[in-house]
Amino acid sequence: MYKLWENLKELKKMEWVELSHLMNNDSPYWSGIPEGAAELGNTLFDWGNPMLECKIQQFKFPGQFGTHVDFPAHFIKGAKTAESFTMKNASFPLCVIDISKKAAKDPHYAVTSDDIKEYEAEYGIIPEGAFVALRTDWYKNWPDMDAMSGTDADGGENFPGWSLDAIKYIYEVRNAAANGHETLDTDASSEAAKAGDLACERYVLANGHIQIEVLCNLDKVPPAGAILFAAWPNFEGANGLPCRTFAIFEK
Repeated sequence: MYKLWENLKELKKMEWVELSHLMNNDSPYWSGIPEGAAELGNTLFDWGNPMLECKIQQFKFPGQFGTHVDFPAHFIKGAKTAESFTMKNASFPLCVIDISKKAAKDPHYAVTSDDIKEYEAEYGIIPEGAFVALRTDWYKNWPDMDAMSGTDADGGENFPGWSLDAIKYIYEVRNAAANGHETLDTDASSEAAKAGDLACERYVLANGHIQIEVLCNLDKVPPAGAILFAAWPNFEGANGLPCRTFAIFEK
């Protein structure tokens, strides 16, 4: 018997958790993208055509739509796009940093390197090449765009996220491969306001890493021990693409 086939049988016995949102024509996307940029499932070739009895649909969407992967060229001119990242770059040991209780008390909370050190004291050092995901339980606001953005009466955004301190720790100290989060942006809204920019996201992409945004179900995977897999269409020149993401771990 073939070894990989036997390994797959063992994997099938494990727990599989979907980490990407289901998308449809009502799914929200960033307000800076023109209205009508997403049109899913339009019929191009319908049943009853004498040429062939089948149906063909069209899917039009922004690169940054739903649960999606950002490539360096999203923020850095001339940087790497999708084809630079092979499928070997799409599976990782998964570390989930849980700040959901802090985020529930303070929607502006930005994870710190001390939070990550506390995680490591309990679950072990973040391994080289890991995908570090930030759990805030913010995904439960999907698909309400105002709730995802934490929009207040003045139109301001209020949501938790990363700090530059924490991002630099996972990459410069622990040599992580990628990061992700449940919110629309990498940076906590308070950090973005202070910097006048999405400084955390810019740092990640400027250093050649990928990130996955708008994840879900991080509360359904263990803090350590799981493997994250991601898959995206093989489009040349793409700086961001919707991404099917899932985790596997022992029951």
